[in-house]
Amino acid sequence: MNYTKLASALSWAFHPFVLPLYLIAVLLTLTVFAQYPAGVKFYLLWVVVLYTMVIPLLMLGVLRSLGRISSYRIDDRRERLLPLLIGAVCYLLCALTIAKIPSVIFLRKFMVAAACCEAMCLVVSLYWKISLHLTAMGAAVALLVVMNVVGVGNMLVPLMIAILSAGALASARLYLGCHNGRQVLAGFAGGYAVATLAVLFL
Repeated sequence: MNYTKLASALSWAFHPFVLPLYLIAVLLTLTVFAQYPAGVKFYLLWVVVLYTMVIPLLMLGVLRSLGRISSYRIDDRRERLLPLLIGAVCYLLCALTIAKIPSVIFLRKFMVAAACCEAMCLVVSLYWKISLHLTAMGAAVALLVVMNVVGVGNMLVPLMIAILSAGALASARLYLGCHNGRQVLAGFAGGYAVATLAVLFL
């Protein structure tokens, strides 16, 4: 079996750009937010995809064309600073946009938590390389835990899937040689802690 292809597939399937889409899908189908009208759901989905996937990807293309990043993988920690700053701003803009709907305060907290995780990775990347994939996965697990605790829906199955996926993703990043054990562990723990604190107190 070609484990390199499998590890690469896992890295793309659980890429930080994709995880917000998974979370919004869970939020709009398995929680009390499933009762929203279809138009509101489409608006929220469109806004999340625009700010967390489309704009960041376009900005990466611009940075690549300008020579600010050497590849879309952004393996060099020094090249991560500007993309992380752009990502944090995009998440904050997403939070401001959906704040127009008062009842989605929980989703707004998600976006603020994601911005905080990006900021944390930016600061860490000034001195050390941290796993962005595992930071995003740690944040996703934290958000599912919080949703389960506050009772917006039964998140047990999605939470179990997320935890197993986090383990598989960590193994994939280690197998590909993108990170060492400390970088993977720091990413997951940092994402989990920052996201939890942001949702609870911001």
